[in-house]
Parts: sequence; C-alpha cells; structure tokens
Amino acid sequence: MIASHYAEPVERRVSAATELRSGPSAGAQPIRPLRPGDGFLMLDDSLGWAWGYAGHDRRVGYVPSATLS
Repeated sequence: MIASHYAEPVERRVSAATELRSGPSAGAQPIRPLRPGDGFLMLDDSLGWAWGYAGHDRRVGYVPSATLS
C-alpha cells in the first residue's frame, strides 16, 4: 500500500538537515538523511512531527515539523 492513497500530500521542503525516522521521536530508527532543499510530501503534522514521504523511492516516515518550510 502507498500512503498517498489515504491523504492528499502537501509539498514541503527540508529547511534544516534532518533524518527521516520510523516514528515520531528523536529516538526512532533513522530511515535516511534529508538535506536542506530536499522535497518532503507531508500527509500529516501533529505534536511537532510531520508524517509523509521523501526521496525517489518515496520512503514513508517522520521528520520534526520545524525542519520543513
């Protein structure tokens, strides 16, 4: 299943280097690094964490909301 089937993504850009993580926590397993300027398609944003997907392979995960513009 692809996450985009559940919600319309909102296009964002990474404004500060961060990690795409498996859960909404700094302690969650990192999936991939994200650099400033990378695209992030946001599906949800709550409690300081944005959920969505990034990269050519559209990996789904969480990033701190403050790292997006």
